[in-house]
Amino acid sequence: MSSQRSAIIGTALMAVCLAATAAPAAASVSAPAEPAPPAVIDALERDLGLTEQQVVQRLANEDRAAKVEADLTVSLGASYAGSWLNGDASRLLVATTDAAAAPGIQAKGAQPVVVSRSKAQLDAVQRQLDNAPARAKAGASLWYVDVTTNSVVVLAPQQAAGDALVAAAGVDKNLVRVSVSNERPQTYINLVGGAAYYIGSSRCSIGFPVTRGGTPGFVTAGHCGRTGSRTTSPTGTFQGSSFPGNDYAYVTAPGNTATPYVRGSGGANVTVRGSTQASVGASICRSGSTTGWRCGTIQQHNTSVTYPQGTVSGVTRTSACAQPGDSGGSFISGSQAQGVTSGGSGNCSSGGTTYHQPVNEILSTYGLTLRTG
Repeated sequence: MSSQRSAIIGTALMAVCLAATAAPAAASVSAPAEPAPPAVIDALERDLGLTEQQVVQRLANEDRAAKVEADLTVSLGASYAGSWLNGDASRLLVATTDAAAAPGIQAKGAQPVVVSRSKAQLDAVQRQLDNAPARAKAGASLWYVDVTTNSVVVLAPQQAAGDALVAAAGVDKNLVRVSVSNERPQTYINLVGGAAYYIGSSRCSIGFPVTRGGTPGFVTAGHCGRTGSRTTSPTGTFQGSSFPGNDYAYVTAPGNTATPYVRGSGGANVTVRGSTQASVGASICRSGSTTGWRCGTIQQHNTSVTYPQGTVSGVTRTSACAQPGDSGGSFISGSQAQGVTSGGSGNCSSGGTTYHQPVNEILSTYGLTLRTG
């Protein structure tokens, strides 16, 4: 890191700390535990159109917001209705169905938003959509809980297709907003050779290195291979795979070294420190074998998306772009692992949307230990 960059980061972090001390409710910021890797800063400057100082301040805000969000999710209990960051991540908004909870939210430095439906109620509506007949789901592109509007949103190529899904699921149409969208999700497996790892003649990307019982391996997308499939470069075996429904897999790769790194901008390594889920609105970057290091922001958690092969639920929707061959690759926010690339729409020339399967679910399902530095 250059002395100029160090000076900018130090100045920005000092300003963040002083602002948080002087007016915590207005500032909603604190310094992260350590400076962000240069690769993260460079990519966020490029993809979010920010200055270096703005990136550093944003990451500090996001770090504090994640901790506040975790606390309030528990303390608000049944009245919790979701949380999200504003456009520049300077303020965390927390929704609740209990107006009496507002002072407690403000005391944590967040902005309360009183709404009519709890997160649990919205999640129940989404589960109804998830359980709709396959034929009805095939007509819609994706659906998700939008905490920013306290509603469930269905995106579909035609209004009629979205309405048909809502009707087939038996959902009160007043609880769902159907929007016509040109998003056409597809998995990012590439049948042309390349880097990363191969399954026969297909190529995907390593997600995060893991261990289980001392055996090294990695997590990746489930659509990349079925249980028992063999990989090359590195050599490994799919020990578990789920797709559709989920889109995750676990590959053992004996004889290789599981490192705590994700390949960042220009091939520089970014160290993984943990796997705390970032807030809606937070910045996020992904690494893949086709398009490398790309960044955006988190749009929604717990999204259900329909690919030609079927519906995958519980993925996170982001504005980071990706292309075929990036499937299975890493999503990381700051130094925290977020998930593995599932699919998306668009590309990195015109812009796109991607979905990732949260990494903590994969770790829990297969009993894995994430490699951290």
